Order: sequence, then structure tokens, then C-alpha cells
Amino acid sequence: MEHSTAIMEDAGKAIDKAASSPPNDGPSHNNDKRTARDGRSNNHNQRKRKGTFESAGRQQGSRKGGGRHDGPRDNKRHKKGDMGRGDYFASNPDKRQRTDDSRVKREEGTGPQYATAFSAEEISAEERRPKRKVAVLIGYSGTGYKGMQISASEKTIEGDLFKAFVEAGAISKANADDPKKASLVRCARTDKGVHAAGNMISLKLIVEDEDIVDKINAALSPQIRVWGIERTIGSFSCYQACDSRWYEYLIPSYAFLPPHPSSWLAKKLEELAGEAGDIDNYHERQKEVADFWAGVEEKTIKPILDGIDDDIRYDVVKALQGEDEADAKGVKAEAEVEQVVKVGNTAGGNDEIKSEKTEEAAIIINDPAIKNVEQTDTNAQANEEDEVPSAMVDSGIVIADPATKDENTTNNEHTTAAEPPVKINSTSTRPQLTPEEADYQARLRAATKRLRAAYNTAKRHYRIPQPRIARIQDALSRFVGTANYHNYTIQKTARDPSAKRHIKSFDVNTTPILIGDGAAEEKTEWLSLKVHGQSFMMHQIRKMVGMVTLLVRCGSSPSTLNHSLTEARYSIPKVPGLGLLLERPVFDSYNNLQAPKHGREKLDFGKFEKELEAFKQREIYERIFREEEERNEFVKFFNHVDNFREGWFLFVSSKGWEATEGAGEKGSGEGGGKGGRKGKGVKLEVLQESEDEGEGVEDN
Repeated sequence: MEHSTAIMEDAGKAIDKAASSPPNDGPSHNNDKRTARDGRSNNHNQRKRKGTFESAGRQQGSRKGGGRHDGPRDNKRHKKGDMGRGDYFASNPDKRQRTDDSRVKREEGTGPQYATAFSAEEISAEERRPKRKVAVLIGYSGTGYKGMQISASEKTIEGDLFKAFVEAGAISKANADDPKKASLVRCARTDKGVHAAGNMISLKLIVEDEDIVDKINAALSPQIRVWGIERTIGSFSCYQACDSRWYEYLIPSYAFLPPHPSSWLAKKLEELAGEAGDIDNYHERQKEVADFWAGVEEKTIKPILDGIDDDIRYDVVKALQGEDEADAKGVKAEAEVEQVVKVGNTAGGNDEIKSEKTEEAAIIINDPAIKNVEQTDTNAQANEEDEVPSAMVDSGIVIADPATKDENTTNNEHTTAAEPPVKINSTSTRPQLTPEEADYQARLRAATKRLRAAYNTAKRHYRIPQPRIARIQDALSRFVGTANYHNYTIQKTARDPSAKRHIKSFDVNTTPILIGDGAAEEKTEWLSLKVHGQSFMMHQIRKMVGMVTLLVRCGSSPSTLNHSLTEARYSIPKVPGLGLLLERPVFDSYNNLQAPKHGREKLDFGKFEKELEAFKQREIYERIFREEEERNEFVKFFNHVDNFREGWFLFVSSKGWEATEGAGEKGSGEGGGKGGRKGKGVKLEVLQESEDEGEGVEDN
């Protein structure tokens, strides 16, 4: 006992001593130099340096953009990630030692394998040829790739390029196991599914063969093309030398149609415009599309409804547009057919079944084993692989499949929005359906599909008027200049200096692109938005396009966009990554100074304009169109926005930002930053694919 008491006393003294001692942040002369240089206090410098892990308050959960977990996770963070790019390289890391360590791991079989590993005999037998520092101008379609950056475990653009370099003899067998040996650097990293008509990597290659470009392209899939290889100065880095970047975003013109009048958002827009005394101005901003939905209902939807059986007409309209629309359009059947379609609860988690059921996006076919279900509009169906985000669902229609009534599935119980779609348990059983029930469901499924397809066809036949395009351009122009984009990325506050970015231009092409098969009237109309900026943050372009699209389609005041660039907190959804592509990087400084000084060619994608445009049309534009036809990404996205029964996006109404008051009070995060309000610190990111799986760009 006395021994234990002594141990406890010693431990207590050690704790008291540690608490009274100043934090150890390294040699004092380093802090003295920093203080002498900028006149700041040592404590200030300790707080700002990301590398001083203990003194930065990490244990208290402080982190840029939000809290962090304490404990063992801290020790797993890479030093470069903790310190930031500038501080990391300022600490003079031993790159040669890291390369040697990586080589030893690969030789032991414990390190990543990026390409083919050749035997010592093969390497020694190979002729040694000189390497030259070059810039490789490339283009690619990101479909099917896990992004640009090379990975030992994923299919990436750089991974295929590196293997092609080795196969073509541009990289020796001795260097084929590690891209670091070739000093590979990328200009801009694009993420999963994102395309690039023009991008660049710089590295050391063997370029003695005159047909080296053809050899490399022969080893690549048609999705990736090398436009040219240019010799550069020895110190060239395409990342550091890049002055700015051009990006293009392709979006179908029907994305700018107003929300359907039966949707929750459309009704709120009318209601809030009346409360704000702005109803006339609201209608004026929507005048060029005011009659679109009425025309579709009269010419397209009404004939289909008239042909639907009386006993299912009401439930078909109710499933797609809500109970009010069903009361207006349908005739509720008198026949007592046992209802196998049940409606769930609202997104707020309320157990009451609300009268408004505007859930076009929540028809859940309750059988993941059915992989070949016809999906004219995949936004309305969800299985284990493609679930409707639970936070976006405010009602659920569960339709049993009579063809598989004996298979193992869940019972037909209603799905609430507060819970994710029900996973199928292999031990559960499906209730037996009577012939009448099976017939009812089959007819309901077919009619719902037909009606949904009619709406989608009407959208794709839409042609945007020029006044609408002018409104888009007015909104895009408001981004030009230097502004604070903390609302257009993640994990940044308004006080973060890195949230300020400079946009040089942002324009919409007034001549839309028609993509598809058949006659011109059968093709889908797309708009090309091109933005030129020095650098972009994570999701910034997709969120900028998302803001402009919401403002125009909802007849909002353009001043809302200006207010989003202040310290006020906005939850801006990011549009699908499907339409984003890197147009080309710009190297004006290098081309005007270093290239002529050292007798090198300018780095100019314009020399390959013809090939580049043909590639865009064949491998990018057509792929984007086909993916949208198959997956309905834009249809799904805007249906979710229009039927999301929370106030997160009501800044698009006539009341602007004030209409979002209290929208985040049910959130789980803390409000952050000056100008925020309770619950606003949590950005809503549930409209997208699974977490960050279609990111736009790596933002520099």
C-alpha cells in the first residue's frame, strides 16, 4: 500500500510539473528568428504553425473547418498533411532518404507496386539512354477511372500513362517500379469521373525516338491521348509553373426549368414571394418559362392519365406528385383493392403522414436481387447499390415485385426519411400476394414508369430561350474578380485567407450544344459554361454552377449570389461531377520568359486544337450524354432539391438568406464563424453520390 501511495504521489508531481512548464516547440532560436522577422509574438507563431502539433491546440479538437478526434488517430496523420505544403518543404525533408526507404520496401515486397517490376537480369541487359525533362500534354475521359493521381491499388489516368511510358520505352526498366524516379508531377489533379481535354504532367522521359508519341498512344486506351511532348528547362514543374486554368462545365438546359408546380420548393417560392411582397417581380423573372409545365400537363400528361385504369390513376399521380395533385387529376377508385402501396413519413422524422407527398424521387423497388429492372428514371428507384439519400426522402412508396414474391425480401412496410432505405435481410420473407394484388402492382408499376418517362422526355425536348441565357450570364459574371469562397468549398471558414480566390472570367456559350441521336428536335440541349481562374478549391466550380442554376431556375434575385460571398453561411449543393472537365492549363509566364530564354518551345494546347476538339466530341461530350441518359444524374439531383422539405435551400426564394432561419437547428454540428447562426456550421452534402465519389477537381 505504501508503495502504491508513493507511485501516485510521484505521478501527481510529474503532472503538476508538466502543466506548469511551457510547451516545447523546438529550439528557441527558431522562434526568435521568426519573431524578429515579422514582429509577432512567439505564442502567435506557435499557434499559426501547423507543424507544432502539441502547441496548436490539436488535443482540444481544433482543426481547420471543424473539430477532430483525439487519441491514436493523431499519430497516423502524415507530417506533410499536418504542416501544409509550404512549411513541409521549408523544413528541408530528406527526399533522397524517403526514395531509398520506398525502394527498400518495394524490394521486400511490402511497398506499393505502380508498374511492372523487371528482374535484375532484364535491367542490366537494357541499353542505357539519357532522360530529358519534358512536359507531356494529355487529354482523357475520366469515365471508369478513380481520378488522375497514380495509385497502387486503383485504376487511374496516371497509372495507365506510366505503364504506357514503360511499354513505349520512354521510361527505362530500372525506373519502371516507381514514378518518383521519373520526377512525375501533375498540373491539376482531377477526381473520379472528371474529364480533361487538356492537362499536363512533367517528368523525365527518354524521348530520342521521333515516333515516341505514337508509341505511347498505341499503348493507351482511346480514352487517354498524348497530344505532344515538349522539352523544358531542367527545373520545370507543371504544377508550379501553371498561371491559371480553364474549366468547362456541361449542363443540360432543362436544368434551368423551374421546379414543377407540385413540388415542395415551387410552393414555398410562391408562398415566400407573397410574404415578401415580391410576387410580381418573381413572376417577371420566370416569364419566359411560365407556361412550360402547363403545356406539358395539357399536351403530354393528360392523354396518358386518361389512358390509365381508373383504380390506379389516383395512386400513380400521388406517387409522383403528391396527394393534392392526385386529388386534382385522379379519380379515386371506389373498388376496394387492398393497398400494397404505403406512404411513409416526412423528412423531419414526424410520425404523422403529411398531406403533401411530392416525392418523385422516393419510389423504392424493394428487392435488390432485381438487377435488370427497367430504369427510365433512376432517381425514383433505389437498391443496395444506388440508394436514395435518406435525408432527402420525405415519403416512401414501396412496391412489391410480384415476379419474385417467393424470394427472400423484406415486408412491405413504410420507409421513413429519418431512416436509410431498408437493407434486405436474407432471412426475411415476402408476404404472399393474391392474383389481384399482383395484377394491381404490375399495372401500377407500368403506369408510373410511363408517366415518369413522359416527364423526362418533355424536359429533354426543352429549348432554352435567350432571355434565360442572359440571366445565367448575369449570375456568372458576379463571380468575376477576387472574392471569399468559403461557402463554395468544404472545411473553410470566412476568416481563412485561402478561401479568397480570383476568377478571371465565367461565361456561358449562347449557342447551345445538341447531343444525341436522331433528328435535331429529338436531341438534348446542353449549355457550355467556361470558367478561367488562377486556382480552385475543392468543389468550388460545382458549387458555383449549383448556385447559379438554383437562382435562375427558381426566379431568385441575383443579389443573393453577392451575399453568398460575404461571411454569411450558406449550404450550397454541388451539381453532379458528370459535366465537369478541365479545358486546359495556362503557362503564360513560362512561355514569355523561360521558354525563349532557354530556347524551348512554348507549352501551347492550341497547336493541337483540331485533335483536341474531335476528342472532346467523341470521348467526352458523348460519354457525358450517355451517362446522363442511363443514370439521370441531373434529373435525380434537381428532383431531390425540389422535394427536400427543409429550409436549407430557401435562400433561392424572395426572402433570400433570411428564409433559411432555423434550417440547421436540428443539425448535429456547431455553428461556425462570424455571420453564422445556430446549426449552420454543418454543410449539407447529401445530394451527391456517396461521399466524395465524383469530386470535381483537386483544388490548388
